[in-house]
Amino acid sequence: MRVAGTARERDLRTLSAAIGLSALGDGVALVALALQAKNLTGEGMGGGIAIAAMFICLWAPVVLLSGYAGLLVDRLETRRLLVVVSAAQAAVAAALALVGSLGALLALAVALGSGIAVAQAAEFALVPVVAGDRELQRANGLVETARALGLTVGPVCGSVLVALGGTAAAMAVDAVSFLVVALAGLSLAVTRAPMVDARGERRRARDGLAFLLADRLVALMVVVVFVSLLFMSASIPADLVYVEDVLGIQDIGIGVVLSAWTLGMLVGANVVARRVALGSLAAATFAGVTVQGLGKLLAPFWLVFGFMIACYFAGGVGHGLKNVASRTLIHTRIAPERHGRAFAVGLIGARPTLWLAGGLSALAGLAGLAVLASWRSRAPEPDLGTGTIGPR
Repeated sequence: MRVAGTARERDLRTLSAAIGLSALGDGVALVALALQAKNLTGEGMGGGIAIAAMFICLWAPVVLLSGYAGLLVDRLETRRLLVVVSAAQAAVAAALALVGSLGALLALAVALGSGIAVAQAAEFALVPVVAGDRELQRANGLVETARALGLTVGPVCGSVLVALGGTAAAMAVDAVSFLVVALAGLSLAVTRAPMVDARGERRRARDGLAFLLADRLVALMVVVVFVSLLFMSASIPADLVYVEDVLGIQDIGIGVVLSAWTLGMLVGANVVARRVALGSLAAATFAGVTVQGLGKLLAPFWLVFGFMIACYFAGGVGHGLKNVASRTLIHTRIAPERHGRAFAVGLIGARPTLWLAGGLSALAGLAGLAVLASWRSRAPEPDLGTGTIGPR
């Protein structure tokens, strides 16, 4: 159901705020659960393994259940589904505030991650229904702004809440954020009814990626954006090293750089993206990818902190433009009855993927250390002078 005028504008702002609040809650939970996992196991190797396991349990459902989440979004009335899932997430977050064992924390983290998979797909499937075809770029710009602010502020809020009231306080606030999202869903005037595929195709959980790849232009965009996200996100740890060790800017330096990138994203999403014609969305996406890459590429050529800030602001503009243009391209080229499945796959993003990959990598490394420690506890160190390697 579509609505016009004031109601549509109100729904757009409400949905954008809900998406931003949802992202903020995810950031709060991320910090609180990591610290809680560490507290339940103590310092040292055990704490590291627990944190890695928590990351895997939280983000694996977002990746592995994306197809099923999208299928659910397309089969059920989307607004009501968002309300129910958000209320369930509030209950899970409240339980996490009271949890006293690592096993229970990991199980509830899986439940929370499963809710994130469904809620994200539902939120973005509602965007074109709220916005209407002519307002898609503006709507995606508002949504991208809210989401970026939530992802930026969430971890900071989580750290402050844990410092002031412990992990229980942080998770309680997270539970309240989910309740507010549920109430926001109830206030929406629009509905997105269960979608009937006019082509009479059988619906499958794996269809989301197939829908994205079936359109040649969207398929090219998906490949380019995925490669870009993978390498750009993998470079994030180098930002801190470069700012502190190469440029010699301590403490607030990395915060200023990241803020410059975020500010650029807001400009790209709200100012630049709105001026892109619908027929130029793919070109705008690739231009955004190019600009965000050049922002990082050019910064080290002149070892001046101000130059790095300018480059990262420009890179952020490209990032914001890319995000809005690529999502609008999916909205306009993929049939509405397929949006749930398409966006469930398209919204996985680099952050959960890298957290999952990083968690698995860290877990593997810690497991290796544990095995090595076990070997050394049972046998003396090898005499390297004999040429013998390994336990004897």
